[in-house]
Amino acid sequence: MNDQVDGQTCQTGDDVLDSLESKKVIAPSESTGAADKKLILDRWGLTHEKFTKLVDENPSLRGVTLGYVAEMKFHEMFLSHPDVNSIRKDADHNRKRKGDRTFSYKGQEFIVEVKSLQTATAKQKPDGTYVGKSQVDASDKREVTFKDDTKLATTCLLRGEFDILAVNCYAFGNEWKFAFARNDKLPQNTHDKYKPEQRAELLPTTVVVHWPPVAPYSTDPFTLMDEILAERAAGQVPMTPEPDVKKIED
Repeated sequence: MNDQVDGQTCQTGDDVLDSLESKKVIAPSESTGAADKKLILDRWGLTHEKFTKLVDENPSLRGVTLGYVAEMKFHEMFLSHPDVNSIRKDADHNRKRKGDRTFSYKGQEFIVEVKSLQTATAKQKPDGTYVGKSQVDASDKREVTFKDDTKLATTCLLRGEFDILAVNCYAFGNEWKFAFARNDKLPQNTHDKYKPEQRAELLPTTVVVHWPPVAPYSTDPFTLMDEILAERAAGQVPMTPEPDVKKIED
């Protein structure tokens, strides 16, 4: 999850943070008790203006907050579909399962990884279209084992580690919208510090996103999931595997 700025108080403050807590997207930060019934800015003694100033002036706070808001927005905008059920969010630091939402769609499991545009890269072109970049990696280094049995400590995500990438494109025009791509259609990592066999299994840490979306991106995640279902039924792609990764101990 990466930072982007909205510059509007409607995207910060009580409505956002308390909604995140109530939906269990983030854990409540205070102990239980009568005081916890207050809205979060009241608990902290902050006004909307002061909290907005904090968010706008601190990229790390902005990034964390908008990352969780993007997850919530994706959930609200897409997971009420009648064919979606059994929705869950795995722990943020669960290195065996990299995804922000796991759910059943038409009876099969899908994992979606939600990322956001890097604000400084979002540009509107003369023709009115947009282009920007999104960082696509893990928050911590993990040890991954490749098909050739080599091991590597990396923050790169793996081919097949999740099913769908959802890129939050709010920075394109300050409206909530997402661009979706299949994991197996994302570009290959090209960094020369990795062996060719490793690059084939690693996703790049940054991807370019356009609006309106261009291939491999789409505005409709369900079309992409229907494609995957058909390929699974034909034996062309496997079910989402559990990657061979483990935590690097401090």
